[in-house]
Amino acid sequence: MSYLLTATCAVPAAGAVLTAALPAGTSDGRRRTTKTVAIAVSVATLALAALVAARFEPGGARYQLTESHSWIRSFGISFSLGVDGIGAVLTLLTAVLVPLVMLASWHDADPAPGREAPAAGAERAGAAPAPAGGFENRRRTQGFFALILAVEAMVIVSFLATDVFLFYVFFEAMLIPMYFLIGGFGDRAGGPDSAAQRSYAAVKFLLYNLLGGLVMLAAVIGLYVVAQDQGFATFDLQTLTGAIADGKLVIDPVAQKALFLGFFFAFAVKAPLWPLHTWLPNAMGEATAGTAVLITAVVDKVGTFAMLRFCLGLFPDASKTFAPAIMVLSLVGIVYGALLAVGQKDIKRLVAYASISHFGFIIMGIFAMTSQGQTGATLYMVNHGISTAAWMLVAGFLISRRGSRLIADYGGVQKVAPVLAGTFLIGGLATLSLPGLAPFVSEFLVLVGTFTRYPVIGIIATFGIVLAALYALVLYQRTMTGPVKEGVRHLPDLKLRELAVVTPLVALTILLGVYPKPLTDIVNPAVDATLSQVHRTDPAPAHPVAATNGGEHE
Repeated sequence: MSYLLTATCAVPAAGAVLTAALPAGTSDGRRRTTKTVAIAVSVATLALAALVAARFEPGGARYQLTESHSWIRSFGISFSLGVDGIGAVLTLLTAVLVPLVMLASWHDADPAPGREAPAAGAERAGAAPAPAGGFENRRRTQGFFALILAVEAMVIVSFLATDVFLFYVFFEAMLIPMYFLIGGFGDRAGGPDSAAQRSYAAVKFLLYNLLGGLVMLAAVIGLYVVAQDQGFATFDLQTLTGAIADGKLVIDPVAQKALFLGFFFAFAVKAPLWPLHTWLPNAMGEATAGTAVLITAVVDKVGTFAMLRFCLGLFPDASKTFAPAIMVLSLVGIVYGALLAVGQKDIKRLVAYASISHFGFIIMGIFAMTSQGQTGATLYMVNHGISTAAWMLVAGFLISRRGSRLIADYGGVQKVAPVLAGTFLIGGLATLSLPGLAPFVSEFLVLVGTFTRYPVIGIIATFGIVLAALYALVLYQRTMTGPVKEGVRHLPDLKLRELAVVTPLVALTILLGVYPKPLTDIVNPAVDATLSQVHRTDPAPAHPVAATNGGEHE
């Protein structure tokens, strides 16, 4: 039995504990030590995730590098891990983004200007005590980076879990560190009432996702009861899906629909899918840029990933029944998110609504139930994570310089900070799926896969691309071009640390746009296995080539 997957999950978890336990203090040296340790742990996790991807054999078994350790034997619960092609690429995406997020967030947990802690022993020496709230908590930096590592560990377990109950535990547990990241370490450009807005956003995030989790818990218990009645007293995903595929575990159609809706509701909240999306703009708007990337590029991907692994695998008939309705909801999300992005005045909320539109494309590709659609949806999860991370992090660098999230406060940035403006443009072009950049490949596959089964929905969804061009290019025009506004006249360009964050994201966006084959080779076998579970094949062309040629000869 290989313990590589356990190590990949355990390293960031142990790193979170280690980072939180580092000596407290507010000196630059101690903060730098904390950040260095956290970055080192995230790089070690990246190395393990890369090793998992390298050892994965696309032509091999569905789940590889499997391991299982009994946890709650009386209920058939185990700590079971296994990686398929989809889990492998999403684990690697998470491991790539976390160190970049940490590097981009290098100063996000530092005391704000004017809120430095007094020197050690100053009060004992007779200095006046600092006023209430006059300096930041001494463990602020340790807490911030420990929370990021905790999120990484929980997300990776979710991508690798092959026990339904184990997945549920970490699916819910990741809400806690995210709640504190949003509410406790928010954007400092939010205005005088930013603390109240952060608290509101964090509570809204938690309540929405907890509600989804409670509904899912009822469905998880229901699944166990149904399976136990037929001799399968286990939460093991491979056992359950195998029994369903072989006809040994038969779930009543009404019960299957109810269980599907319980699982799907939780995943649709996490994704997020319209109309369960309203927590996302608040959370991304009030969080730091790095935390916003964690939300939309990492945590939210657990929802769409789970739709593929659990909804389609455990409830194939119900998935086919509800697919048309979900396609309509996805289409509404695509157009609605893009329209609201066009009208935003806040840069970060614009990116949030753009992400809602993109998640509509991902979910649409999943429930089109075609090989092109699901391959495109999986690539979209990866490509959206990379391109949105680049766009949001550069936006964060811009906002931290000017101290404002309002689009109207910017203008002419490309004249004073050309490198920042150039990387912001690349992020925007990737968001609108410009050919040659990574999101184009995935969006094209999703639309092709959708059109073959739902042509009307596929046609309408293309308007999302038009709207994406509108909000991305208008944002660039208003912030980067035109006369230089007074507030941006002395903005510095990207620094070396910031370039180290943006460069790999831009490189990956271009590389995967030109040569996506390494990802498709890993993903395609898992997509084929998922389609076989729901007994779906790609629709035959309406006018086969052979028939056309035959008619011509006659």
